[in-house]
Amino acid sequence: MGLETLLAEKLKDTVLLSKMDAVINWGRSNSLWPAPFGTACCAIEMMSLFANKYDLARFGAEVLRFSPRQADLMLVSGRISIKMMPVLSTIWRQMPEPKWCISMGACACSGGMFNTYTLVQGVDQFIPVDVYIPGCPPRPEVVLDALMEIQKKVRGEKLLDRLHGE
Repeated sequence: MGLETLLAEKLKDTVLLSKMDAVINWGRSNSLWPAPFGTACCAIEMMSLFANKYDLARFGAEVLRFSPRQADLMLVSGRISIKMMPVLSTIWRQMPEPKWCISMGACACSGGMFNTYTLVQGVDQFIPVDVYIPGCPPRPEVVLDALMEIQKKVRGEKLLDRLHGE
């Protein structure tokens, strides 16, 4: 039996090996700080996420941040008017990298039933969206699924790619 095999046998129960990407991304994926941007009925449905029935805290996203400088996940929900879109874009630009966006509800995703000149027909025309949640309004369980999709996306990122802007 070689020295390496003997050493590996002795240390297998006491040493944990992992990739740095995996450890950092695990921590980032379980500590997302959402910035809510909710209007109309979807915002009401979004509020139930933080109550004890759905408990967004168990996914590490319990701390709502109303300062974009402290948030890394934007939850856009409801109708977004043309006059409100510059505000949303400014808040998005103020969020530090890395950041993600969930578009919640038919109105935020595609304008919904309000195909008028006053409303934006999907926020993805102005800011990048990572996960779309259709529905009018979508159920909180679907928003939890979207959060888990964001977590998968975060866990799969390569830190060096993110640093080099790739």
